[in-house]
Amino acid sequence: MSDAEILALYPQGSYDLRPVDSMRKAIASRLTLSKQTVPHFYLTVDCVIDRLLEARKALNAEAPVDEDGKPAWKLSVNDFVIKAWALALRKVPEANVTWTQRGMLHHHQVDVAVAVAIPGGLITPIIRAADALDLPTISATMKDLAARARARRLKPEEYQGGTTSISNLGMYGIREFAAVINPPQATLLAVGEGAPRVVAEDGRPVVRTVMTATLSADHRAVDGAVGAQALTAFRRYIEEPALLLFGEREA
Repeated sequence: MSDAEILALYPQGSYDLRPVDSMRKAIASRLTLSKQTVPHFYLTVDCVIDRLLEARKALNAEAPVDEDGKPAWKLSVNDFVIKAWALALRKVPEANVTWTQRGMLHHHQVDVAVAVAIPGGLITPIIRAADALDLPTISATMKDLAARARARRLKPEEYQGGTTSISNLGMYGIREFAAVINPPQATLLAVGEGAPRVVAEDGRPVVRTVMTATLSADHRAVDGAVGAQALTAFRRYIEEPALLLFGEREA
């Protein structure tokens, strides 16, 4: 619909017409392009995160402190999510790709773009080679990038590119959602809140903390089975956080 057709639907004086800035226009353009040109498909898993929460609590309690008594780190659940998704894509490299008309880009490292809400829109600063970083480094890097993003002080190379994205709305009480892929990336992991739910264990109902994650994938570059393997690997890392700290033994 044209602007004139839209405005004709509402009486004058019943709304305020506020111009959008260049950021909002850029977001609208990229998301429209993504939905029009990228064949999305979606996969969802539930992750039990009680062990993760225990590991987070223990690691934060053991953080060294400086002379002012300030801890060296304070890990968030999102830090674990970033690390787990980066390792999942390293384990399933066929999902760490980008589609082009000339061929498929198979990336050598996992550069994770993380959505950060800022006034007027959002931006996705990138943690480079997140698969090779430990949790405290991911945490410190994310805090620095988010702070400078909100102050609009990021350099272009700090938010352009990336091989995948994460959008976490759990802090807003969102249980699950499916997000729009950020071109030219082929995957985006949407993460909801961790909340108590009744689940079955050994045929008996128990209460566990469950977090839902939904993968949006570009079907040109990532097949359903490959996406499922990556998401299954993510769930394993999330549910067995020791793997994030110590890695997996070679077979």
